[in-house]
Amino acid sequence: MVKSKVLITVALIVGILITGVLVTATIWPVINDVETGATPEYPDILPQFYNAEPLRVYEESLGAVKSMENWKVVSTDAQTYQIVAERSTRLGFVDDVLIYVEPVTDFATQIRVRSTSRVGRGDFGQNARNIKEFFGAVDERIGALKFDPSKAE
Repeated sequence: MVKSKVLITVALIVGILITGVLVTATIWPVINDVETGATPEYPDILPQFYNAEPLRVYEESLGAVKSMENWKVVSTDAQTYQIVAERSTRLGFVDDVLIYVEPVTDFATQIRVRSTSRVGRGDFGQNARNIKEFFGAVDERIGALKFDPSKAE
């Protein structure tokens, strides 16, 4: 009697885990590399544009990375306006985040971001969340300077 209850409990737990994996696979695409404007699975994750000179956007982007919990600056290049960062999860997984600040004109700058997981084939949406989290931190600093070039008149 006790043995059958244990087997039923184990079977239920295994069934719940399998169901969880299947449901998760339908929610998030099975990818581990997301780039603004270049990942069809995330058409809403696009480069962001700011009415500011590249150096200011670069400095604010760097400040944003430094201010975020679980993020670490790995390297920077002030000449090319590039930042390499790492974002760690609570489970110890590390994602590499590459941030490209690119001049469009003297006072218009775009930020492109690429976030990749170091392990696994799927990231359960974490790389997309990394990019959104980064842009949220940048917008807290210079969001008033943000613009959408597709809506320019």
